[in-house]
Amino acid sequence: MKKFGLLILSAILGSALTIGSFFLFNLNEKEPVRIQHLSGAPVVGTAYTVNEEGDVVPLEFTDVAANVMPAVVHIKSTQVSRISGNQYRSVPDPFRDFFDDDILERFFGPEFNNPRQQRELVPRVGSGSGVIINSDGYIVTNNHVIDNADDIEVTLHDNRVYKARVIGTDPSTDLALIQIKGKGLPYIPFVNSDDVEVGEWVLAVGNPFNLNSTVTAGIVSAKARNINILQDQSAIESFIQTDAAINMGNSGGALVNLQGGLIGISTAIASPTGGYAGYGFAVPSNIVSKVVEDLLEYGSVQRGYLGLMIRSVDGNLALEEDLDITQGVYVDSITAESAAGEAGIKVGDVITRVDGSEVKSSSELLELIGRKRPGDKVDLTVNRAGHVKEYTVALRSREGTTGIIVTEPDEILEVLGIELEDIDKNTARKLGIPGGVKITGLHSGKLRNTTDIREGYIITKVDGEQINSKDEFIRIMKDKEGGVMFEGVYEDYPGIYYYAFGI
Repeated sequence: MKKFGLLILSAILGSALTIGSFFLFNLNEKEPVRIQHLSGAPVVGTAYTVNEEGDVVPLEFTDVAANVMPAVVHIKSTQVSRISGNQYRSVPDPFRDFFDDDILERFFGPEFNNPRQQRELVPRVGSGSGVIINSDGYIVTNNHVIDNADDIEVTLHDNRVYKARVIGTDPSTDLALIQIKGKGLPYIPFVNSDDVEVGEWVLAVGNPFNLNSTVTAGIVSAKARNINILQDQSAIESFIQTDAAINMGNSGGALVNLQGGLIGISTAIASPTGGYAGYGFAVPSNIVSKVVEDLLEYGSVQRGYLGLMIRSVDGNLALEEDLDITQGVYVDSITAESAAGEAGIKVGDVITRVDGSEVKSSSELLELIGRKRPGDKVDLTVNRAGHVKEYTVALRSREGTTGIIVTEPDEILEVLGIELEDIDKNTARKLGIPGGVKITGLHSGKLRNTTDIREGYIITKVDGEQINSKDEFIRIMKDKEGGVMFEGVYEDYPGIYYYAFGI
């Protein structure tokens, strides 16, 4: 008991001496307060994992983060909204010198030069992330990050800044491929996203809220998630779900495994507040890889279709349709000229496997088919009234063909920043025009930067010369210099619209 009392007394005296020394030390103004720092303190792994060889290794993220951060970039996209007093009067001020006043008045009326009609430029700036995928400056990001941008600026991890050009986009998966003029750049390699397992550790790297090079950690929470966020008619949603923190600005960033391989592109969050709530979603790398390959090789994404209307099987559907199974993909209906229908698939069939891989939901089926091109053959296993059957289907494009369509970019179309297609005879007859070409895509270029033109505009004449096809338009435009006047119509607006610009 005495020893215990002595220990308490010693502790009290020691504390008193320490406190007294502290105050005496600080009261002596001639002596500065010294704070001791420890350098080289080891990082202690808080957990362990097992590698492919079965070895137990400490679970820490520093090496992975150091390797992948230099390959994740910040993207600033600027869109200039143009406000004009009258959308019919669309000749920008810098190019009025290309046209005589009598031509302008003939097209637009005497009130064209009214100062109230002058254009206002209102810039809108958005930001996101991107992933460098090879050393030549190709970068994958989300389509919604750069969609309709007039200017795309990329900032690297080391603060170098580049302007980027759009190589191609795929709204169906919300992916885009852009390129900067950089060489020898760090990049992240793709890995097989099919091998990713629920519960696996992952890192999300991006630029949330303009906080560059932010790394968060979490696990794979689920696979093949469909959250109905993409509005495209042929949307493919089969997201990897993670609880790694993803916020605004992470879009287009990297989701990597602990070996530093790219398993997905961060795309969306589910949140009641608009901020992180534990549910982030990424496009699997196998889909990303296929989109990138198509854009580089063919100029556009080549996608095969089964020609089916489908839905996931669950307990309620199994009871409703008297099915023997509760997992798979139910065939609701078959479209005209359906590739699967002609191969023998029927309404009421439940697709259970694609090329030997089990499918439990429609999102899994869409992902597997979405990696295929027109003409590719797939083996489908179906359950038909309790009997298992096998079918081989030659996939078709949305137009019903099995061929690959190669889109060769034309220089004049890149300068104008447009994509065109010929209009069919029925559309021409309905609009009361002999023919024309329709703008199906509008990117950064002469038309977006200097006019109010919109997607869907049908060009019927160029400087008074009738246009009947895309080839004819390109041939005429290649020789143009100075001022150019488009005449055309919109399907959903009455009247004739004129747009003028300078080359």
